[in-house]
Amino acid sequence: MSRKYFGTDGIRGRANGLITPELALKVGQAAGLVFQRGDYRHRVVIGKDTRLSGYMIEYAMVAGFTSVGMDVLLLGPIPTPAVAMLTKSMRADLGVMISASHNLFEDNGIKLFGPQGFKLSDDVEKQIEQLLDESLDKKLAQSASLGRARRIDGVHDRYIEFAKRTLPRDLSLDGLRVVIDCANGAAYKVVPEALWELGADVISIGVEPDGFNINKECGSTSPEALSRKVREMRADIGIALDGDADRVILVDERGHLVDGDQLLAVIAQSWKEDGRLAKPGVVATVMSNLGLERFLEGQGIELIRTPVGDRYVLEQMLGRGYNVGGEPSGHIILSDYATTGDGFVAALQVLAVVQKLRRPVSEVCHRFDPLPQILKNVRYRSGKPLDDAEVKSAIVDGEKRLNGHGRLLVRSSGTEPVIRVMGEGDDRILVEEVVDHIVTALGQAAAA
Repeated sequence: MSRKYFGTDGIRGRANGLITPELALKVGQAAGLVFQRGDYRHRVVIGKDTRLSGYMIEYAMVAGFTSVGMDVLLLGPIPTPAVAMLTKSMRADLGVMISASHNLFEDNGIKLFGPQGFKLSDDVEKQIEQLLDESLDKKLAQSASLGRARRIDGVHDRYIEFAKRTLPRDLSLDGLRVVIDCANGAAYKVVPEALWELGADVISIGVEPDGFNINKECGSTSPEALSRKVREMRADIGIALDGDADRVILVDERGHLVDGDQLLAVIAQSWKEDGRLAKPGVVATVMSNLGLERFLEGQGIELIRTPVGDRYVLEQMLGRGYNVGGEPSGHIILSDYATTGDGFVAALQVLAVVQKLRRPVSEVCHRFDPLPQILKNVRYRSGKPLDDAEVKSAIVDGEKRLNGHGRLLVRSSGTEPVIRVMGEGDDRILVEEVVDHIVTALGQAAAA
């Protein structure tokens, strides 16, 4: 069965386009029915980010869940990892995050978490999809069994305490000047407060959401404002989260970016030295730089690669017993603490290393020189350009030329009619030649 609604990270699309009140209500009913597993009162927690459309979707989902007999606990604006944590902590049967992550305000989405705080499996998503296209009138609760809904207080404090407990008890951020950019999103209240409680001198930007400005020229996808602020305030470090705070990008004291690959290197090496790596390995995607792989190899740590997407990273981590994984985008999963990516917890682990080493962030967070990496996209209208003989020949030729000195990755996008060509290697000119040769062949095949 093909997936009609769910993508790689829940259901996402234009608010009042794909994500309508009708769909949200139906998702509440369908998910509520799938997660009713006994005679007790079932409960769901719902969090959201700061998009204007969050109100519409939230109340539609409340109607859906209560109509099938589930009680609803409304958390308000709160990070995605906090929803995952609270789902398990509060013994909920289901957790919902209303967010389109790093997208702009026009989009929104619905992410679902099971009772243990993990994103749903493909099989469970298929069960929900099946119900979305059925009439559910006969499966609704009787009048006396309808659910109740209420807003609950104190959830921000619970998440702050949870995040602080991921650090050693005696560790303080005293003397550290930190600029935090919350992307005008879900973390705008909790993260600046948590950093201040840990002792940091905190300068906050991206903490004035108005329903429209989430991720707009701020946050981890637009870190230029953070870089400027770090230099202006002469801060020690900058932290940029995305709209739902499951991603993080850092900026050093010079205003230079530190991506997810460097963060993985810092955390993996530190955890290995402290005996905290569950196994001598780190899980990353095919997009992580070859420089990271070589660095980890030098530390006696294997890099296990997965397809693009945090769900695949987590699958490998859980299946093979690794406790550190992530993506260059800053989606870092530390399974000792969280069941999904947590940008703030990942940033705290790096801050702990900075405080321990007492060295500038530019030194602490530069563990390797990334290899030159070229990424180009080829758009096509129809057909299967990757099946073209000339394209196949160009890919084989490119792999031979890069053999032992780089990597080549050619893949179709999962969300649009685009083929992505990524090459990396020690010789930038060679990589450009290889990528351009394949792009030319793809362009000719797409035009044919």
